[in-house]
Amino acid sequence: MDLGLGKTRVVVTGASGGIGAATARAFAAEGARVAVHYHRNRAAAHALAAQIEGVALQADLRDEAAADELIPAAADALGGLDACVANAGVWPSEPEHVATLSFQRWRDTMDANLTATFLTARAYLRHVYATGEGSLVLVASTAGEFGEAGHSDYAAAKAAIAYGLLPSMKNEVVQFAPQARVNCVAPGWTVSPMTAESLSPDVVNRVTATMSLRKVATTDDIAAAILFLTSPVTAGHVTGQVITVAGGMEGRLLWPPRS
Repeated sequence: MDLGLGKTRVVVTGASGGIGAATARAFAAEGARVAVHYHRNRAAAHALAAQIEGVALQADLRDEAAADELIPAAADALGGLDACVANAGVWPSEPEHVATLSFQRWRDTMDANLTATFLTARAYLRHVYATGEGSLVLVASTAGEFGEAGHSDYAAAKAAIAYGLLPSMKNEVVQFAPQARVNCVAPGWTVSPMTAESLSPDVVNRVTATMSLRKVATTDDIAAAILFLTSPVTAGHVTGQVITVAGGMEGRLLWPPRS
């Protein structure tokens, strides 16, 4: 199926690796022109941009001015901007209970996930208000729906993205751009550089016990859902929706742990 993305100009944040890199490659495979955003991993971002004939753009999205500058820079580099994937985020791998969670870690996690997403979305929606059209896809997490013991900071940030920002923005944007859409993908456990060290066989056994499909997602699984929501062909009348890509995860035990 032709997803109708061949002329799309898109910026993908956090695209130097993991879900972001897979998403950038998937867009390019459809013929889209891609701005590969990165924060610190310059070499990987520029290598990816060269591979997919895109452009690499640096910004610390926790910083208001930097986030505000990214969207115009992407539009200038691509000759316009039709879509944005707000993927950048950080999962602190060390578990910490709320009772002992430091205020500094709370603030750092919120800034890297919720604040970065808010600032990216705000900058992109200003562009949409000016052009009258666009598609924004946020990236949340199943942690925002089911919670995640030891990672309440991350869960809270992702819940705010999916259940606070998303439903509000999808109603706001149409006041200025009647056909503009805002949607969200919520990955479950996904094999990526951010999670690879944490996905031991024991952890995989435990986390997949709540899934109908007993496998951990690949980054390509998540990228496919992002393209589905961006596409005017497959999701042209879809907005304000959260697509969970987590193998049918539920908040209850579906399988006895494997021995």
